[in-house]
Amino acid sequence: LQLVQSGGGLVQPGGSLRLSCAASGGTLDYVAIAWARQAPGKAREGVSCTSASGGSTTYADSVKGRFTIFKDNAKELVYLQMNNLKPEETGIYYCAAEPGRDIDVQAMCTLKYDLDYWGQGTQVTVSS
Repeated sequence: LQLVQSGGGLVQPGGSLRLSCAASGGTLDYVAIAWARQAPGKAREGVSCTSASGGSTTYADSVKGRFTIFKDNAKELVYLQMNNLKPEETGIYYCAAEPGRDIDVQAMCTLKYDLDYWGQGTQVTVSS
């Protein structure tokens, strides 16, 4: 399984972006997905995670109400819709996958254990 990311770019504060994560050489049906980000000089942090079915999701407190994760198994795509973006959210955004139908997404989003598959990362810059 390979994860191929798209989206990202430059946006003004308060603007929106949608990131996409596509499966290649495998299926997303049986994997939980994490979106993580790494700001310059900071550790990577979990932003949002969803279960294999998409029925269980979690968000970092800092993005609740502004970000939405959506897993479309039929299209083998996972999206992260980001609204009202802030300058401090500038960084590289990654999607990652962990096989399993019963993954604890809360635990997954702590990034305390290694996830099996990672996308290539995409730059998000929030600046005026």
